[in-house]
Amino acid sequence: MPTPAEAEFLRLDRQICFSLHAASRAFNGVYRVLLKDLGLTYPQYLVMLVLWEHGELPVKTLGEHLRLDSGTLSPLLKRLEAAGYVQRERSAADERSVLVRLTETGTELRSRALRVPRRIAGATGFELEELRELRARLDRLTAALDEAARHLEE
Repeated sequence: MPTPAEAEFLRLDRQICFSLHAASRAFNGVYRVLLKDLGLTYPQYLVMLVLWEHGELPVKTLGEHLRLDSGTLSPLLKRLEAAGYVQRERSAADERSVLVRLTETGTELRSRALRVPRRIAGATGFELEELRELRARLDRLTAALDEAARHLEE
């Protein structure tokens, strides 16, 4: 039988993974409302952010940026293509590679999306410097967990 101190370790409210999960779900709720006007889901918005930043990319590279496999990314891209925001085509240089590029409509959507980050920041109640610090800490956490996962798999 675990001691009371050991039992504390297994409380849900003590799990950082659950705090991150709850925060992510809360973000998704706010994004759902803000992205409705753009006709995007949160995962589609993330795809668009990468394409607005980097331009045309192979699906594989896009997936690496988003930490998504092609099985998850392909349906997102199909819906974005059906909405007229992106175009997919096989690379002339490598038939195995599919390139994704913004359409004119997808490029124009960027100007309407500019207000989203500001509204998200405002919804957090944090100052910009606090948000920068939090993002930097989360980036460090992600890198540490990626490294730990690599070692655990060995």
